Formats: sequence, structure tokens, C-alpha cells
Amino acid sequence: MTTTINRVAVLGSGVMGAAIAAHLAGVGLEVELLDMVPSSLTEAEKAKGLTLSDPEVRLRIVRTGLERALKARPAAFYTQRAADRIRIGNFEDHLDRIADCQWIIEVIVENLEAKRALLKHVEAYRRPGTVVSSNTSGVSITKMAEGRSEEFQAHFLGTHFFNPPRYMKLLEIIPTAKTRPDVVEDMCQFATRVLGKGVVVAKDTPNFIANRIGTYGLLATVQAMLEDGYTVEDVDAVFGPAMGRPKSAVFRTLDLVGIDTFVHVAHNVRDSVSTPEEKAAFEVPPFILEMVKRGWIGEKAGQGIYKRVKSEAGREILTLDPSTMEYRPRKKAEYPSLTQAKYATSLGDKIRALLFGKDRASALAWKVTKKTLLYTASKIPEIADDILAVDRAMKWGFNWELGPFELWDLIGVREAVERMRAEGEAIPPLVEDLLAQGLDSWYHKEPGQVGRFMPDKEVRYTEEPKEWIHLPRLREEGKVVMENSGAALYDLGDGVACLEFRSPHNAIGPDVVEMMFKAAEEVSKNWRGLVIGNQAKNFSVGANLFLILMGVQEEEWDEVEMAVSQFQQANMRLKYLDKPVVAAPFAMTLGGGAEVCFAASRVQASAETYMGLVETGVGVIPGGGGTKELLLRAIEGVPEKSGVDLQPLVNRTFETIAMAKVSTSAAEAKEMGFLRAGDGISVNPDTLLYDAKRKVLQLAENGYRPPVRRKIPVVGEPGYAVMAVGAYTLRMGGYISEHDEKIAKKLAWVLAGGSVPAGTLVSEQYLLDLEREAFLSLAGEPKTQERMAYMLKHNKPLRN
Repeated sequence: MTTTINRVAVLGSGVMGAAIAAHLAGVGLEVELLDMVPSSLTEAEKAKGLTLSDPEVRLRIVRTGLERALKARPAAFYTQRAADRIRIGNFEDHLDRIADCQWIIEVIVENLEAKRALLKHVEAYRRPGTVVSSNTSGVSITKMAEGRSEEFQAHFLGTHFFNPPRYMKLLEIIPTAKTRPDVVEDMCQFATRVLGKGVVVAKDTPNFIANRIGTYGLLATVQAMLEDGYTVEDVDAVFGPAMGRPKSAVFRTLDLVGIDTFVHVAHNVRDSVSTPEEKAAFEVPPFILEMVKRGWIGEKAGQGIYKRVKSEAGREILTLDPSTMEYRPRKKAEYPSLTQAKYATSLGDKIRALLFGKDRASALAWKVTKKTLLYTASKIPEIADDILAVDRAMKWGFNWELGPFELWDLIGVREAVERMRAEGEAIPPLVEDLLAQGLDSWYHKEPGQVGRFMPDKEVRYTEEPKEWIHLPRLREEGKVVMENSGAALYDLGDGVACLEFRSPHNAIGPDVVEMMFKAAEEVSKNWRGLVIGNQAKNFSVGANLFLILMGVQEEEWDEVEMAVSQFQQANMRLKYLDKPVVAAPFAMTLGGGAEVCFAASRVQASAETYMGLVETGVGVIPGGGGTKELLLRAIEGVPEKSGVDLQPLVNRTFETIAMAKVSTSAAEAKEMGFLRAGDGISVNPDTLLYDAKRKVLQLAENGYRPPVRRKIPVVGEPGYAVMAVGAYTLRMGGYISEHDEKIAKKLAWVLAGGSVPAGTLVSEQYLLDLEREAFLSLAGEPKTQERMAYMLKHNKPLRN
């Protein structure tokens, strides 16, 4: 970048403004968060004798916005401490602060005149060269900048964050005809590298890319439902995972977004487009307008399309019937094509089962998909010059697994067009151009490049960033070194190997452990280092609970003990390997998954890493070295023979494991002791494996040596007594069950080092033996087996 961005001003502290500020602070930027001065006093302020001149009053709006972000769920901040990077202020007293910022983001109400008025004030304080952007979901960027200087307009663009900003990958960048190209390029690079976003460049058209296509598709779906007599449940069953869409499907997504917000977006397009056909496509059905009128606007109002109620059977979810505007019990959608899609092994097979079936679900799937594909193709190049931008926008902004043009390739462009023509549909010029060139697909593969058909009737190739490592592509290129049913070892290049878990849910079983040993042996002999990472939904949900439960129920204790011991030793082998090992966790990194990370020389974690030792939830304690490793992390900064009381540090570890605490981010994982200060965090998940590989090479180039085995001081029997009394007190207070207390005491026994005096030095293997003994003892308990069975069946813990 030509300009370094360290300080950002966010103008507006509403839901989006405060959440954007939280994300910016979370990635390490200093933030000025400003908002309006209140025009009147609250009753509480009057009671205090305050006036509109008091700072407490003048900062009320912005302070409320920040406090709302701090309490938001899901969390807006990676860690609460990040809020220290935000300084609040107001537009009247503190707008001069923007002179020290390298980027100014306007995030006020979606009103053109209000935005233009604020930007006029911004220009009075902004330094030349400072980037100014508007976070808007549809207001014209060009009209917003009218009246500003040429220099201002050259540095002005739209930056449309999707909500919630921390979690949603998409950032649409919308330049105007006067925005300098280097400013656009710099902002794309900054947003990708620093903010961790998936960036697409959109044109300044109504609702840009994602909301334009997404809103059209949603309205087409609702219209098809009303025309052909489908139920809400039919729609959500068809347009959920079976079609490569999120579980929230159509109507649950609508409730989460807010039905009032959706209506605003739809009307913005309707009022901005010119043709009667397109205006009609963005008309909102009367029943949705009636819902807004009644305040049934979704999750934030407690009811929308769906409504949670209490019944005799417990909590129940009711569904709105649009024809009566009354709620009724949910009805399950059952169609042969849905059943076939459910049991299909690949996404392509699922989608084809739905689109080409012969029942009503297939008819709905095809009708809506056809309309959406045709509409999307007709909007190129109006909304974007590149079909790749459209596909990425829908995947990153709406969590579709396939973008519209990728979906078209999957089902076959020629076959789809023939069917559309037979049904009397007009085919957009872009599609006709593709077929006229003798091409059957939008995309064309070349190693390391993305080729796609462009509006100028050419196939254009661009190189993917070297930071994007795709394991499936490496497999296609023959880069698998060895593999079994649960794991594989890849060649990442530059002498670095990658161990990928690929069992169901990346659960750790004998096949994964076997590959851990083989990978260690192979890397020690022939490689510079090892990355442990994958590109599944989650890094690892832990040990294979089904195999453990089956083993203990069949009383195959030797086999179960061997499995636990082998996992312990596999982690020890990695910990003391003579080559650097870097784990690259992301999303759920639980139990055994966390224990694998503890064994690594370093960790390069995704910012969205939810790490924890959760074994107490299934009635055992961590048995793969996690108890021992968390203890080591707690006391490793304490000098030997320093006389420092270790008990408070051990107590904290005891509490973390006993309560099955899980971090809500990688930053919080550091605060909780799961990650060390020297471990890295990747904000952009696309670069996680690359960042981990780079860390391996850095360690290797710096002459990596494995850690030295040392004796570990333990708190012994007196320390055990302290923890045991704590567990007893909690049980007597009714906070935990009798079985919880039993688990807690076993955990305390291991953390204390067993029956030894305080201050005794023990080996890692000694603690591992205590861990394994406690794990096996608890696994034999009937109540533990009940917890395991319940978790496998219901995917949530049982407190018995």
C-alpha cells in the first residue's frame, strides 16, 4: 500500500458502526468512534441535574453504541480488551480527530442527504490523501460525493461490510468513476490482508452485487411459494444444505437479517431500477409488509416467520402461515428428491437430485434456480465486470457453497439452456455469447489460475494469490506423500509437509494417530518441518467418541488404554520432533484437537478459533496430554526454586478444564492459556496454511531445536485438597452434580501430581500416566457412558 492505515475514524455508532469499530480494533487498529450529540435529556439525566452541555450527556449515544457492541452475541470483539483501542467522541466536539486518521468510514442512517451533510463536515477536517468511505447497503456512492472537491472524490468509495462484520467474510468495495484506481487497489489489499475480508469490486448500482442477487432470489422463492402452494417448511427444506445453502435456508435467514431490513433493501432496488419487469420482481408480497406493520420483524422482535413459544412439551417453534397470518406447529417437508439429496455423498449429487427429480420439491428448486440464474446472467456487466466477483459475493456474503455461475457449470450450461428454452425463457446475451464461442462452461481450470468467460467474449486467466493454499488442488496435482482413511500428508513445497485430518468431523481415532507417527518419522528424515492443518468445517472436534464408548461398553479395556496411550505418545513425538511443527487450528478445535495443537512447536491460529478442553462434558478428563500441557502453560513463566505459590495458577487451570471453557476467538485463547504469547493469529482464513508454512520456514531457518525435557513442580496432596474442597463446596451449593464432583476430583488429582508432597518434581510421563488412569477410571462409570451416548445422539452435553 502507498499509505499505511493505523488509525481509523468510524462515524456512527449504531449496530453496524459499533460492530465495524469492534472488528477494526480487534485486528489491531486504533479507532475513533464518533456519533451525534443528543438533542434532549433522558429522565435519568434530568434526575442527576445534568444539562445538554455535560460531557456525560454529549457522549451518551456513542457510549451506548459501544456498550451494545461489548454485550453483543455473537461477540463483536475478538476479546473485550480490544475495546481499549477505541476512543469515543461526538461530531460536534471531536470531529477534528479525523485529521489524524488514514481512513474515515461513514456509517450513519441510510439517507442520502444525511450522508452528504456529514461528508461536507468531514471534508473540512480531513487531510488530503485520506481515504473516505461509506458503509451503505445501497445508497448511491456517486451521488453521495457530489459537491465535494476533486481530491476528496478521488479518495472516496463505498465499503459495504456484511453483518456481523467480524464473522461475515464479504466486503464489497464500490468505486465511483472519479475514484483513483490505486486507491481502490490499496483498499482491496488492506481489507484482504489486515481485515481478513474476501473483497469484491462492485459497480455503483442499486444494492451492489450480493444484496441485488440475494434479494431477487429470495423474492422469487417467496413468489413461487405463494403461486404454487408450498409451505414455509417446503421452501426451507429445499433451499438449505440440499442446495448448498446455509441451514438457516430462506426464512430463518430472513428472521435473522430482520424483515424490516429486507423490505428496505428490496424497495431500494425497486425504486432505483427502470423497467416495469424488474420493478415487479422487487415488489414485496403483502403478507411480509403486514408483518412489518405488526412488528413481527424477526429474531430481534421475538417473532417473524418463526416464533418460539413454551408448550407442555417444552419450547416449541411455530411457523407463520402467510394465508391466515396465524402461527401453527411446524410441518416436516417430505419429498423423494429431498430424501435422495440427503443421502447423496457429494454436493453435486445433492443438487442434481433436487433439480432433476420428478416431485414438487424438484419443481420448486428448478423454478427458483432457473429464475435466479437467468437474472444473474442478465445483470453482467451492469453490476460487475467479472462473474468471479458475483460468485464470490454470493458465497462470502450469503454463505452459498456455490455461486450462480459455478452452479450453472455444475448442472451443465447447454443442458440447462435447452430446458429453459423449451420452457419459453429468454436467454441473456452473455449466455448466448458463451455458447456461440463453443464453450460449455463459465470456468476453465489451469494450475494456480482462475479462467472464466468475460463480457468481452474472451476467457481470461488470473493467478490466484500465492497465499491461498488449497489442499484439494494439491491432491489433484499429485502432492499427496502418504495417506490412510483418516489423514494424509501433503507436500506444501519448500520442504514443508502438511498433515491433514480428514475423518468424519476430523475426529481423532486410530487411523489419525497412526498417521501422526508416520508423519513425524517422514518429516524427521526428509523435510524441513510440518504444518498440521486442514480445510474442513472445523479443525477437529476431538477424539472419536463413538469408538471410545463402544470399547468401554464391550469392556475392551486393553484396547481403550492402548488407544489413549498411543495418542499421548503421538503428541509427545510431535512435541519433541527435531523439526519444527506448526498447528493451524480454526473454528472448533476441541478436546483432542486442542491437544494436538498443544504438542506443536508453535500455533498459527485463525482469528475465529474456538479452542477448549471439553472432556468433562462427556464425563472424563483430557487424556491425550491436554491436562498436563495446560498445567505446563500455567506455570512455565515461574522461575525454578523461586518460592512462588503455584496454587493459584493450578486452580485457574483446574477451573478452565473442569468447566469445559472454550475460547470465542484465538485472541481469547491466548488470554485463557490455550495459546502462548509467541503463537500467531491469521485474520484471513484463506492464508492460514500459508502463514503456518511461513512460520515453519522461519523456525527452520533460525536453527530450530526441540524443547528440553524438564521436571515439573506440582502442588501435591495439599494442593489436591484445596481443589477437592472447592468441588465439594460447589456440589453442596447445588451448582454441580455428584458425578461432576467425582470428575473434578479426578482432574484435581492429576493436576496436583497425585499422592506426593507439595513441590515434588515429576516427569511429563508421570503426569501422562495419571491422566490416562483417570480417563480410564471415569470412562468405566455408568454415568459417564450415559453422557457419551447422549452427546453422540443429541450433540449436546448431559448433566447427570
